[in-house]
Amino acid sequence: MANNLNVVEAVRQGLDEELSRDEDVIVYGEDVGVNGGVFRATQGLIEKYPDQIYDSPLAEAGIIGTGVGLATYGLKPVPEIQFAGFIDQGFHQLKQHVSRLRSRSRGSFNCQMTVRAPYGGGIHALEHHSESFEAGYAHVQGIQVVVPSTPADTKGLLTASIRDPDPVVFLEPMRIYRRFREAVPEGEHAVPLGEATVRREGEDVTVISWGAMMWETLRAIEDAEASVEAIDLRTISPLDTDTVVESVRKTGRCVVVHEAPRTAGMAAEITARLNEEAFLYLEAPVQRVTGYDLPFPLFGREERYLPDRGRILDGIERAVTF
Repeated sequence: MANNLNVVEAVRQGLDEELSRDEDVIVYGEDVGVNGGVFRATQGLIEKYPDQIYDSPLAEAGIIGTGVGLATYGLKPVPEIQFAGFIDQGFHQLKQHVSRLRSRSRGSFNCQMTVRAPYGGGIHALEHHSESFEAGYAHVQGIQVVVPSTPADTKGLLTASIRDPDPVVFLEPMRIYRRFREAVPEGEHAVPLGEATVRREGEDVTVISWGAMMWETLRAIEDAEASVEAIDLRTISPLDTDTVVESVRKTGRCVVVHEAPRTAGMAAEITARLNEEAFLYLEAPVQRVTGYDLPFPLFGREERYLPDRGRILDGIERAVTF
């Protein structure tokens, strides 16, 4: 059985089924209970699971820190941070406690915790509502960073994240929360963490992306003259280097698309790994199509900041014609 869902509905279905399956799963955050969350991802769940869903104070450090205690005592917290930019208020909890509980306790405890947060631009939000900081979270050893780009993967990756014994930062691209629908399996559906997927096969150039930029990339390459292989990373950390390297060894060219700032973004790490493991196969420098090294702009400049069809096609052309 499958339902035709959008991304936010897939989040709700994934949470619903995990709450039903495991009474140790605890969902909490700002307005996630009575109001169903700012994007209504948890709408209706508090009526079904009144002992597993809680509204929290407006205190991101407390929200994430509370999860450390819950996980230490064997529960499986799934806190929602209302927007990913607000994680900054609790980043010290992620870095100092969530990521280190297993190593600090020499394996006596782990932190089975999934921090959900809408992220990214494209919805005309306010300041600190549109950041794309996945590379920063990936730099924290001990934390897995997951970014879905389709409804089916949203449910499958969220399910796998909640069940994983180690902590996950689960970033939901709000630009595509309600952009499109697809068939999402009802019931058991888990997508393994750390495995990229090939969204489209091609021969001339590999284009790598994730989240909302994967959607933008797939739209752009419909107009590309080259044969494009599109890879959706899905998990930023751990990074599926094998799938990336195998594709680039076939095509000889690569473009990486992300909306985060250019400097020290994930495109730089992917480029470094390709230089280490596929250098002799490269026929052109790896091209980066990214956001700019600026604070994310407000409404009037937002569309100019985000990579779009033209910039992605230009990156493909640079790689192919080098």
